[in-house]
Amino acid sequence: MKNMIALALLSVFSLSALSQNIDTRRKIEVNGSAEAEVTPDIIYIGMSLKEYFKDSNNKKKVEIEELERQLQSAVLKAGIPQENFTINNISSYNNWWEKKKTPDFLARKQYRIKVTDLTKFNEIMSAVDPKGIEYSNIESYDYSKMESLKKDLKIKALQNAKEKAEYLINSIGGTLGGPLEIQEINNDAQPEIMNFAKTVLRAASSEDNMPEIDFKKIKLNYLIRAVFEIK
Repeated sequence: MKNMIALALLSVFSLSALSQNIDTRRKIEVNGSAEAEVTPDIIYIGMSLKEYFKDSNNKKKVEIEELERQLQSAVLKAGIPQENFTINNISSYNNWWEKKKTPDFLARKQYRIKVTDLTKFNEIMSAVDPKGIEYSNIESYDYSKMESLKKDLKIKALQNAKEKAEYLINSIGGTLGGPLEIQEINNDAQPEIMNFAKTVLRAASSEDNMPEIDFKKIKLNYLIRAVFEIK
């Protein structure tokens, strides 16, 4: 009998404690959003140089060292810092005997150039032997003030959530209280790799009056979930 009474008292105390933990405040839950588009101002360009023969008999070869000198000189002349010009990969024979056994072998070198102005790369391309350029492409791109922009968008998304909750509550005669929960939902798009032909770069042409094609923008979108108290 005593055990039954103790169990009943324990149940009462448990229910009482549970009722005290239940949040009975009136709430409204909304999502706020903010987005922006920015033009990349940091672009990483990949470029590959390849040896080639000047004659049909494959005797006179333009060496990779000569092509590299042209490229490096053009990079420095364009005002690009040396640290923004690096080697990505090398495909070549380092052994003289191997080269002699395979005289038709053509060495390659891949480079990475960081630029903030694509017109500078046009200058570089025009200063390098076009026959020695195997390919060029944009590897990636970024925006120098990305972190500051992200913070600004998060704040705007939260303000948008509050504004939305406020006019909804005011429409039914209520008053919005303070925030109870804030959850950040990151939906920002990552920069995508593009084909070089889709950039603002233009091949050397006599049609100087042609308008430049704009660079594809980076789009950022932020979503904030917020819960506010209704007074």
